[in-house]
Amino acid sequence: MTHRPVVALTDCADANAQARQAARIAALFGSTPDILPLSGPDPEGVAALTLLDLLRSVDLTGGPTHPLVVLVNIAPRDGHWPNGAPFCWFEYRGHLVVSSWNQRVLAPLAAHLGVTEVRLTDVREVVEAAAGQWAEFTAEQVEEIVRTQFRSLWYVPLLAHWLVAGHPVPGHPQALAAPPRAEQESPRIAVIDNFGNCKLDVPAAELPGYAEGGTIAVRSRRDDRTVPVRCYDRLPDVPYGEPGFTTGSSGVGFAELVVRGGSAAELFALRQGDRVLSRG
Repeated sequence: MTHRPVVALTDCADANAQARQAARIAALFGSTPDILPLSGPDPEGVAALTLLDLLRSVDLTGGPTHPLVVLVNIAPRDGHWPNGAPFCWFEYRGHLVVSSWNQRVLAPLAAHLGVTEVRLTDVREVVEAAAGQWAEFTAEQVEEIVRTQFRSLWYVPLLAHWLVAGHPVPGHPQALAAPPRAEQESPRIAVIDNFGNCKLDVPAAELPGYAEGGTIAVRSRRDDRTVPVRCYDRLPDVPYGEPGFTTGSSGVGFAELVVRGGSAAELFALRQGDRVLSRG
């Protein structure tokens, strides 16, 4: 039995789905996983920032850490793949990540953590290799795993378990590129925290016009007007009750739109996935 702490990000977020996945992961890894449901209007944006934060959070520990397993199930629903996007894997500083092949979710890792390549897997190729070498599956069981649409339950935990155990899992190199410049220049709200702070998906230093004491125009969805919002170094520097842009706690110095003592999301009627900068 391989014991490793497991964190799972998934858009299969109902209690039944979480319970099934938790039971399967616990049986394979011998530890109870932390399952983080992704919901809201833009789960891809939440997944991208959360995955980046998870991998950043294991830095600056002052010593060795326990290697993590991070599972990410957030497939693009664009109809491009016949049975959903394939899954890939990579390692970051000894931590294993198994994820849907979703370029929007993974691209920030190329831009900010230097992850430039993943190993793309084919379900049939992997499960048939396992059945022929290290797993006890009948031909019927192989076919069941290959054909199911519930691959995040039946395939992904197995893939991670086999990789941790050191089995020769077949995979094919796939380059990972940073987000297009157009995306970086038109940032979106990735996460709205429980205080109503709006975490953007770019570093504060990359916001057009960002500088301490400067202002950035925000488009309020509440009344469709443009509001100049001043930039500050930290949240405590923002005057009480007023909005401001600051360098937040997520990503690599990512920007946050805040209201000190209030909710920026409520003030401007913003949601996850909104593009907040006014273009005039």
